[in-house]
Amino acid sequence: MSEPSHPPSLSLRNIRRSFAQPTGALEVLKGCEAEISPGTLVAMVGTSGSGKSTLLQICGLLDNPTSGEIDIAGQPVASLNDGERTRLRRGTIGFIYQFHHLLPEFTALENVVLPQAVAGVSAAQAKDRARVLLERVNLGHRLHHRPAKLSGGEKQRVAIARAIANRPKLLLADEPTGNLDPETAGGVFDLFVELTREEGLCVLMATHNEHLAAKMDRVLHLENGVLIEKRHA
Repeated sequence: MSEPSHPPSLSLRNIRRSFAQPTGALEVLKGCEAEISPGTLVAMVGTSGSGKSTLLQICGLLDNPTSGEIDIAGQPVASLNDGERTRLRRGTIGFIYQFHHLLPEFTALENVVLPQAVAGVSAAQAKDRARVLLERVNLGHRLHHRPAKLSGGEKQRVAIARAIANRPKLLLADEPTGNLDPETAGGVFDLFVELTREEGLCVLMATHNEHLAAKMDRVLHLENGVLIEKRHA
């Protein structure tokens, strides 16, 4: 008897997004289609202004498409109310941005504990999980440092640990190393890939860096408002 298959972590069907302009509607997304399985790391490559961030916002339930359908871990989201969308986003989706967005008054450990506390995890469990993740990204010696005392690469590593603290089924990353120098970016990105693979996460990462994208399982190019898959050479 075959094992039951898991639904895709992310399913996009004919996603379109237009923005009103004085001269008429500006159509940024023109029918994006994609299906990403659990445990798959996918890069979304495109030039600046191609709509990568817009599509990530839609995938993260922070914006609505003009038309089209999206499922998160098998859950259709079109009919969800605001409260249901918030709960799905909080429990199922993780976010990493180009800028770390750490809370400056909290230590590295506290920044990783906080999203777990919001999700109802006990203080002891949250601290244990935060400590394990921070040690995994080589910050065991920086647990009690506030962001002002951390380097750019260290801040982004804390942000990565924070994003996966609640074990999301879908992790969305928007140029996660775009604000770092090339050498630091390479090291942080390699840790990001290793950690998300270890955690078994589904990842959709927007980037313009083809070299980094090649380290992912799949590469989707956002061109003229649609997603085109290009296989690794």
